[in-house]
Amino acid sequence: MQPCTAKRLSIWSNFSILYATCLLGCDSPSDNQPISAESGFVDSLLAEMTLEEKIGQLNLVGRDGNLDSATKIGPEKADAIRTGHIGSLIGVVGAGLNRELQRIAVEESRLGIPLLFARDVIHGFKTLTPIPLAEAASWDLEAIEKSARIAAIEASASGINWTYAPMVDISRDPRWGRVMEGAGEDPYYGSLVAAARVRGFQGDDLSQHNTILACAKHFAAYGSPLAGREYSVTEVSMRELEEIHLPPFKAALDAGVGTYMTSFTEVNAVPATISKFLLTNILRRRWGFDGFVVTDWSTITQLIDHGVVPDSASGAAASLQAGVDMDMGSEAFTNYLAGLAKKGLVSEQDIEKATRRILQAKYRLGLFEDPYRYTNSKRQRTEVLTAENRMAARDLARKSMVLLKNENKLLPLSKSIKRVALIGPMSDAPKAMMGRWKGEGKPGDVVTLLQGLKNKLPQATIYSTTGADFEGTDRSGFQEAIALARRSEVIILAVGESQRHSGEASSRAFIDIPGVQMELIKELHKLEKPIVVVLFNGRPLTINWLDENMPSILEAWLPGTEGGNAIADVLFGDYNPSGKLPMTFPISEGQIPIFYNYKNTGRPDKGDGSRWVSRYYDIPNEPLYPFGFGLSYTEFEYSDLVLQSATVDKDESVYFSLNVTNSGSIRGEEVIQVYTRDLLASVTRPVKELKAFNKVMLEPGESKVIDFEIPVKELQLLNEEHQWVIEPGEFQLMIGSSSADIRLTDKFLVAK
Repeated sequence: MQPCTAKRLSIWSNFSILYATCLLGCDSPSDNQPISAESGFVDSLLAEMTLEEKIGQLNLVGRDGNLDSATKIGPEKADAIRTGHIGSLIGVVGAGLNRELQRIAVEESRLGIPLLFARDVIHGFKTLTPIPLAEAASWDLEAIEKSARIAAIEASASGINWTYAPMVDISRDPRWGRVMEGAGEDPYYGSLVAAARVRGFQGDDLSQHNTILACAKHFAAYGSPLAGREYSVTEVSMRELEEIHLPPFKAALDAGVGTYMTSFTEVNAVPATISKFLLTNILRRRWGFDGFVVTDWSTITQLIDHGVVPDSASGAAASLQAGVDMDMGSEAFTNYLAGLAKKGLVSEQDIEKATRRILQAKYRLGLFEDPYRYTNSKRQRTEVLTAENRMAARDLARKSMVLLKNENKLLPLSKSIKRVALIGPMSDAPKAMMGRWKGEGKPGDVVTLLQGLKNKLPQATIYSTTGADFEGTDRSGFQEAIALARRSEVIILAVGESQRHSGEASSRAFIDIPGVQMELIKELHKLEKPIVVVLFNGRPLTINWLDENMPSILEAWLPGTEGGNAIADVLFGDYNPSGKLPMTFPISEGQIPIFYNYKNTGRPDKGDGSRWVSRYYDIPNEPLYPFGFGLSYTEFEYSDLVLQSATVDKDESVYFSLNVTNSGSIRGEEVIQVYTRDLLASVTRPVKELKAFNKVMLEPGESKVIDFEIPVKELQLLNEEHQWVIEPGEFQLMIGSSSADIRLTDKFLVAK
């Protein structure tokens, strides 16, 4: 145990006596059961705390200055730490600085309660992996978990013990900028990704020095803002909430997530920060969550603009009573709760419950045992941005890339090429390569595409120019780009969105390639040279012209620190792309919201040209690229689907196998996707739902038998009474390479 105040030693001493006594058989004052070490310690500490000190634990404040640049706090906040009025800090980074701030908290405050240090560690800390949507495109849960593990190691070595990740919101609207931060459109897959990321951040033992507290956000349904507009209202049915939006949050809970964050938006006319339905009825009572809930930035004071409270004091009361434990940024709790409690407008018991949950989190992190476990400067020097971490980031970036088109097998390119024209605003753009929520990543650490090509082709000449910017109408660079393209053997176009075009507060009404990039592309197309489009973006885009006219398109997303090397690996065949889309690419914004697991309706479009069906008059119903789509440099054949039994009971599983063969000449991975359809139910069901998948590596000519199991409980539905039930009946089994490329089918029966 580290040095601390005499009062803190007294608390530990009192707790030890109480705990030892109870182990000998005394009754807990609450439930006549022996108390745990955690609850005994927290009880002892709470007994020593004043009302103001309890409220101080509920207060999370930011660093001074711009959140993207400042790394310090001023004397006023230091004094607030000393007086116990601040329990957590956001955005204060660095082992040395945070050690000093932690020293103030544990050695100069009355009770010596350590601080939580929070940071948005979204897709890496210093070593940046691809944006989360891109990571989801890997369909590699082990790699996704490893990415979060590396982020936790680097963050914990740099003074951070709490991250605001994972974002587990399901979204079917690519106009919303924050789709880059999630896992896409499917609740089943999104749930698996959510659990993997929680495990990566928190590890097997949260008290270890290289784990950090995870935070599932934004509770709930934040992924469906009206018209895709950031911070807009969310109108979802209770069925959609239960079937689509809640499952990933429950999966995070089952994986042990320590905290939840409320959303900025309202859900069915109630702002999430004051929703007792969400925070108390579902999260606490139904699911039994015992961690703490934090607001998003200043959502308590924003309740005034929502029109549901007259002032911040009322917002503080309503939030606490709904189930919020910690106030991020507004300081409404610390400003008003004490006065409200003294007037009887809020319960001191509710304040103590919230304080208890936060103290429990600090206990579980091991901060009371060693407050300085996250402030080791040696670890910061040796465990951040290591060669090993960079290699892992490069590997995940490669796995995340999706080959959208490859006409006449233009890719992979030959390494014997001598002259390459690299054109586009992403050619040499380290800042944009990092994507939004860049943590502590620095442009100087990024391998751009230009550098990656030079590394891959040291003997070749790489002609490079931007030609156009991400935004604006400047065409002055066109002529240079055309001249360089004429001198080259192949043109690589590095186009798409910059980091500013996606992320929070970056909704777009039109999701095409911005600026005059398309004009430049069309001019280069006239040269009739081989062109490879490398697409950089944080969301699905409408790229119909590219699909119709470009021979090869590689979706690279915003790939992070090692992005340039990873792209070069894929372009020149050192890695065979294996990514699959976790989110549908529409033909037009008019199709949005768009997703694969739609309902059939009473008048489905059967493709026979009938007008009186559910379809558009001017465009197809089908997307440009469906969920689960992604090509390879090789080909895979599916055969020999075998069901173990055509009839299963409700408490059993559906077991089946199939054979997959790499029928091409290149080693590659295939994501085998399993979908089901409930053919007759008491409520309408989607045309297909993802229920399993397996990513398998095969050598040329190699075949493997792949076994699957789907527990029948995974086939349950929400009936008209909003009860989750398993209904007997016939189900269709569909196995394919994407949601639209079904190769094998069969049927099975769930018995009565």
